[in-house]
Amino acid sequence: MILITGGAGFIGSNLHAALYTSGQPVVVADWLGRGDKWRNLRAHPPLQLFSPESLTEFLETAPPLTAIVHLGAISETTATDGDLIWQRNVALSQALWRWCSARGVRFIYASSAATYGDGKAGFEDEFSTQALRRLRPLNLYGWSKHAFDLWVANQVESGAPAPPAWAGVKFFNVYGPNEYHKGKMISVVKVKHDEVAAGGPAKLFRSTEPGLADGAQARDFIWVGDVVDALRFMLDAPQLHGLFNLGTGQARTYADLARAVCAANGVPARIKYIDMPAHLRGQYQSFTQAPIARLREAGFNQEFTTLEEGVTGYIRAYLLQPDQYL
Repeated sequence: MILITGGAGFIGSNLHAALYTSGQPVVVADWLGRGDKWRNLRAHPPLQLFSPESLTEFLETAPPLTAIVHLGAISETTATDGDLIWQRNVALSQALWRWCSARGVRFIYASSAATYGDGKAGFEDEFSTQALRRLRPLNLYGWSKHAFDLWVANQVESGAPAPPAWAGVKFFNVYGPNEYHKGKMISVVKVKHDEVAAGGPAKLFRSTEPGLADGAQARDFIWVGDVVDALRFMLDAPQLHGLFNLGTGQARTYADLARAVCAANGVPARIKYIDMPAHLRGQYQSFTQAPIARLREAGFNQEFTTLEEGVTGYIRAYLLQPDQYL
């Protein structure tokens, strides 16, 4: 049996759908709330669903678990409640690490590309306290993920107990179905689709970087199906230890993405550039790209979906359909 925290969320529900289809028993810790988040699990209800507040109680009497996939977190890059972020994103992660270490349970947890800050220190997923200390996250969310990565590195380097196999996954820009509850943290693909489908242009921020053209800001956009395949690989990979970037390894520009969205909607490319809001300046990554050599060395050899293929599949198979859920 596998426990997924955040299993009703975006990546969690996509992973749960794949495991459910394969017949893998899964229990989920998450909140559904009063909105439509329950629809993320509508076609594949878990064996058990309980709130994160009940997680400690569940673990005290849990049936034998083979793995915990810890995806639950406060992921808003504009979050400001430092005490709550620490409790949810760091302290809970530490408790789950210790629980898995004591019981010999595999542990996979969500880190983030936000730990790399503006990218000036690079995007290498080297696992050591020395390498991690060079990073400077730009926001509270990225800092909390970085703090736990550093804590794990200290645990391992000091010889403290560790899970028998573990991975911290630095997700880059993931897009795909079941992200609709994410509000302002929803993917750029979904936002641009909504703009274009409503008859307007895809709106992109003007560049604030000297010498960088408008629309040339670039990110490593990755289709959620590829993320799920990588996580399933990690659930079975022997001798898995370390931090792993999870992106395609190929940055693509926002202008590329906007053109792909327009093409998937069957309209000519239409892009409008607007000023970046003041509150985002200084916290905006103009370039991210995931070096994926460590993931490849671990044995994950699957080819990644191209931006054009992923955007087209997402829009036509989900966003343009009456039922948009996986």
